[in-house]
Amino acid sequence: MMLEELLDNTSELISIYDRDLRLVQCAARLKILRGDAISVGASLFDLYPGLASGDAREALDRLLTNGAPVVVNVAIAPNRELRLRAFPTGAGLGLIEVAESAAAAAIAEHGKLLHQATHDVLTGLQNRQRLSERLHEILAPRNGVLAPSALMQIDLDDFKSVNDTLGHGTGDELLKLAANRIRSVLQEGDSAFRYAGDEFAIIQYDKDPSEAEGVALALVDAFKAPFIINDMPLFVGASVGIAFGPQHGTESEELMKAADIALYAAKRDGRGCMRVFNRSMMLLIEQRENLRRSLRMALERQELLLEYQPLLRSSGKVVGFEALLRWNHPEIGRIPPNVFIPIAESDGLMEDIGRWVLSEACRQAMTWPDSLNIAVNLSPAQFLGGSLTDTVAQVIDSTGIRADRLELEITESVLLEQTVDNLDTLNTLNVLGIRISLDDFGTHYSSLSYLKNFPFDSLKIDQYFVHDLESDGKSQTIVRAIIALAHGLDMMAIAEGVETAAQAQWLIDEGCDLLQGYHLGLVMSAEVARVFASKGGASRRRRERIN
Repeated sequence: MMLEELLDNTSELISIYDRDLRLVQCAARLKILRGDAISVGASLFDLYPGLASGDAREALDRLLTNGAPVVVNVAIAPNRELRLRAFPTGAGLGLIEVAESAAAAAIAEHGKLLHQATHDVLTGLQNRQRLSERLHEILAPRNGVLAPSALMQIDLDDFKSVNDTLGHGTGDELLKLAANRIRSVLQEGDSAFRYAGDEFAIIQYDKDPSEAEGVALALVDAFKAPFIINDMPLFVGASVGIAFGPQHGTESEELMKAADIALYAAKRDGRGCMRVFNRSMMLLIEQRENLRRSLRMALERQELLLEYQPLLRSSGKVVGFEALLRWNHPEIGRIPPNVFIPIAESDGLMEDIGRWVLSEACRQAMTWPDSLNIAVNLSPAQFLGGSLTDTVAQVIDSTGIRADRLELEITESVLLEQTVDNLDTLNTLNVLGIRISLDDFGTHYSSLSYLKNFPFDSLKIDQYFVHDLESDGKSQTIVRAIIALAHGLDMMAIAEGVETAAQAQWLIDEGCDLLQGYHLGLVMSAEVARVFASKGGASRRRRERIN
């Protein structure tokens, strides 16, 4: 039996409302009893004022949140209450004024099936289908005018790491908790959606743009608090991209693209923030695509090169160099690594580029005194490629460099993926005699279990803590603790980003083993590095400044 036929023939007093709680359909009998008060578009709270507050309103809010039917009592006159059964319809809710009948049960079942078809099973939020439908609705002119609207695209930062390391069960629980945080910032009339994996969206309609920005900022703040799962705190942030209709798009695909570009900008600007779309972002995307195409040819065209920064003992004696990858684009000029390396990683180019970096660094190191080490950074993509140990062994054989002169630097993000495989890879490299350094220690997850389970030779103290060593007591405490931790685990402590004599002296006084930074030696070409090394490293004046 069709819904319209049910409503025309049932004796039950049934009314059905959209997501804005405005009447869309009702039983013929209810129209007869209520007269002009029952008209399409009428507010639920005009028809049943008792639902607007108190326990009844809380019950409705629960229904709209979790989709479970509720029974509420509302006062309609002194000493008189009306019993209402509310149920989800997929696009809103329905109400029945009397006990449930066969017709009402059929309508409720219809609503249940519709809800399942339009909502995400895991989080209870509306799904991709409803997102598409809602976008078409808000971008449809009313009386020839497009009302203002906002689309917020939300991506969870670091969710993949949690899902891969702690399992999909934990990942699913995290998604449910994330959906609740998204609900917590919604304003009246807002709609929330989960449309893919860890990707969510919020739609606002007929509101001032500043309200969307306020919701986005509240959402970013809400995700700063840890998620507690199985008594374990997990930190997963949120990045938000906002596009406004109709100025950023009058069709759903156009608005989605604009919000996606704004989301990319939020990710690029450090994540855990919100960005509003503007036309200049489109230019940046186009530039990125041009760089992507050029990068595929950069290695073949010999546009990539290595530069080196020295690592020195407190005496000023150079003990090695860190290889730094550079790209000289023939038209744009020097492109920073933080711009092109993420492109190389996402496009699957890092294995080839990383193999070249490793080979070239070892080849050039063979022109230096054989007491000097060479440190090479490994990207997560390169580390997880599956052929790293074979590549390292081949480079050692082809260049003739001693294995103990080579140090590979990895970041903590590598360790968040496939832990067992990582341990096997690191142990194999250790057997080959390669030194392993944990880079940027203290700025990411910094789990002490890494230091117990992985064979590191040194910890690199991130420049974030070195920068304000002269004035910040907290940074001093952290750096002092990292140095003690490294020495207690029979590792070397290396400080990077040393830019002043005072920083250098503080680190030396605390027993830091090696120093690196502009105060001690600028980034230089391979030939300059060879001359620098042959002269014993830092100049006498530089050594005097250190001491």
